[in-house]
Amino acid sequence: MVFGLRLAGGTDVVVKARSDDGRAVSCVAAQARLAERGFPCARPLTPVARVGSLAVHAEEFRPGGEVLHGDSPDVAVRCAEVFARLMAELARVTVAPPLPNPPWVRWDHADSGVWPAIDGLGNRHLDAGPAYVVDTAARARRRLLAAGLPCVLGHADFEAQNLRWHGREVWAVHDWDSLAWQPEAALAGAASGAFASAGPPALAPIESSEAFLVAYQNAQDRWFTAAEQEIAWAASLWMAAYNIWEARHGDAPLSGDALSAQAAERLRRANA
Repeated sequence: MVFGLRLAGGTDVVVKARSDDGRAVSCVAAQARLAERGFPCARPLTPVARVGSLAVHAEEFRPGGEVLHGDSPDVAVRCAEVFARLMAELARVTVAPPLPNPPWVRWDHADSGVWPAIDGLGNRHLDAGPAYVVDTAARARRRLLAAGLPCVLGHADFEAQNLRWHGREVWAVHDWDSLAWQPEAALAGAASGAFASAGPPALAPIESSEAFLVAYQNAQDRWFTAAEQEIAWAASLWMAAYNIWEARHGDAPLSGDALSAQAAERLRRANA
């Protein structure tokens, strides 16, 4: 829940409340560190407080900016450069890992079956979904679990709807509740598939995901190993498959056309 408030002195602030699953303290602390160093994000004004079953904090109101639409390689490169800057900043932050990870990157769950158990879905998580979606997710998950790569702090919901731009300059990155603790290549891979989502989750074209990953590595001045490249492609698939499965329990099911068309090639690149 997000509330906009105007204080008695005229200052506009935002108050955020979410279920207290233990993640919020680390997420808000990391957001505060980046804001202090000038990264374009809202600055937290309070630490996280426990209010009943909720974790609550206030942050500055950072309005304005435009959503960058499109899924072309050029858009992918612009987004990847921001993601690389974000990840480099987070690499300098020390907080407790924000676990459990958000469900759309929680391939390392210990629940039965392919998908993590999600609060609010009840027994519906037993509905595995279309066979090609389940098969794609299962193969991607096996590759991800076999990675053996160290985990880092990263933004796991790096979508167009969570970014605002002034021209070619990023103005704000939102949704810091979605920080995760996963391998760098996996986080970059998930972002490479999801960066163009300006509304319902979408899967970018393969050539745009490739452009994103190349631009990210260029910006970091470090090339992924062959195994990391595979993990990046596997993560892009897991996230896309998860979104399709979760949407089956909502009011607006997602089209799986992009996943169906791209799964074989992404699985090949993932060595899955």
